[in-house]
Amino acid sequence: MPELIRPDGACIGWSERGEGPLVVLALQFFGMPSVFEGLISDLAGDHRVVVYDVRGTGGSKGTGPYDMDTDAEDLIALIEHAGGPALIIPVGDGINRAIRVAAARSDLVSAVLSPAGNPVAREAAEGTDALVASASVVEAMTGMVLTDYRAALRALFSSANKQMTEEALRDRVQGTIEYCPHEVAVARMKPWVEDNIADISREVGSRLWLLEHGRNPWFPIEIMKRTRELLPEAHIEEVDDGPLSRPDITASYVRRILADERETSSKGVG
Repeated sequence: MPELIRPDGACIGWSERGEGPLVVLALQFFGMPSVFEGLISDLAGDHRVVVYDVRGTGGSKGTGPYDMDTDAEDLIALIEHAGGPALIIPVGDGINRAIRVAAARSDLVSAVLSPAGNPVAREAAEGTDALVASASVVEAMTGMVLTDYRAALRALFSSANKQMTEEALRDRVQGTIEYCPHEVAVARMKPWVEDNIADISREVGSRLWLLEHGRNPWFPIEIMKRTRELLPEAHIEEVDDGPLSRPDITASYVRRILADERETSSKGVG
């Protein structure tokens, strides 16, 4: 796995596959890239797909800091190293990183397409039954990560992926623990939960795309209307399912966004 050496000595492990327009996957800190193989394989047919491990996880070496600003700086360096600009596909806290980078460096980020996450979820979910709207539920999940990491992962994965078999759930939990050690998850959980990127998200404007499928109890479809009000320039679209069950849906949006960009650029040149 190639490594990107950062000024503080940290090594960011990354990989690439395919040729074509650059697409960077910014997965959640406990998100094993192998889980997203369906999406990666689909896009690699006509894109250059870069996947990386955030500090402290997978093939990356060295310790923190594990704050959002440092993660955003690492992502900027990776895209520059890969020869951006890039379309970023973020998941989980990856959207916090992607939004910061897109707002700070419009030259490096053509679009942010999130198929599993919402940068204004807490605000948009107010008054709904979404799990993310419940401070007690979020606090309980955060506390469980601190005290019983394995149980927290089981609860998180089973609630968001009800189709998973017991065997698949066990494998996913064990793989995640090996990919993202408990101490790293503990260090990363609080900054993610407490991060508020609503204002920064509005700066990204129409370059932000959010795909809402409503099958995840943390982000039910009811929050979609409110999200459109909070992010009026963003593209908020309802789809049939998420990036794991239907990677082809996310891939189709990538192709649509990049095709629109090429058409717009062609008209501008003409």
